[in-house]
Amino acid sequence: MHPYSPPPQRTALCPARAQPPDPPPGLVLSLTLPGDPRSASVGRHAVTAALPAHGLRSHAWPVTHVVTELVAVNAALTPGRDLYLSLRRRDGTLRLVLRDQHPHHPDPDTLALCEVRRRRALWLLAAVVDDWGGDWGLRAQAPDVGVTSWVVLPQ
Repeated sequence: MHPYSPPPQRTALCPARAQPPDPPPGLVLSLTLPGDPRSASVGRHAVTAALPAHGLRSHAWPVTHVVTELVAVNAALTPGRDLYLSLRRRDGTLRLVLRDQHPHHPDPDTLALCEVRRRRALWLLAAVVDDWGGDWGLRAQAPDVGVTSWVVLPQ
């Protein structure tokens, strides 16, 4: 062997490599993002890359808008705290869930006002979801910290 030759490729002889790769499993994407409005871009790029790999290129437009709005609004309402984003394909639907670490409001009036402001801030998300025949909502995790926002879009 020449002194500058690469080492032999022994991995090509591995029987596991001779088997065809498994098809991609059902769409399951979960990631943690920093509580910063710029994280919306990271979430948008992650779902944009995942959708075509699962035959869902046609859903790129609504899903990227939904992710962008959820991450940007929740990051602005709870700055500096992690956001947990999940995208799953289940029962003929695409399900997006975003959980933030918004502080708990013990006063019911403050909790209600906070929810109204959050829903109002997500007006664009509501329009996109409605246009695609989906559903969305949010709920505080009383008595724990955090708000969970969810979106369901038909396939």
